[in-house]
Amino acid sequence: MNAQMVLTIGQDALWMMLMVSAPVLAVVLAVGLVISLFQAVTQINEATLAFVPKLVAAMAVFALAGPWMLTTLIEYIRRTFEAIPAIVL
Repeated sequence: MNAQMVLTIGQDALWMMLMVSAPVLAVVLAVGLVISLFQAVTQINEATLAFVPKLVAAMAVFALAGPWMLTTLIEYIRRTFEAIPAIVL
C-alpha cells in the first residue's frame, strides 16, 4: 500500500460522505433560510420556530432518500471490503 492508494481511499470516503449527506444538508439549509427570512420579516424571534421545521424537513428527506443513502453506503463498503486483498498485496 503506497501513499497514492491511501489518498485515493480517503478521497473516495470524503466524496461518499459528501454525496450521502448533501440531500439532507441542502434541504435543512433551504428550510432554515426560509424560516430566517420569515422571522426577519415578521420580527418573530422564537427558537422552536427555527428548530421544528428543520427537524421535520430532515426526517422527510431521510424517509424519501434514506433507501438510496443506505444502498449507496452499502455498495461503497462492499467495494472497499472487496478491495482489501488487492490493497494488502
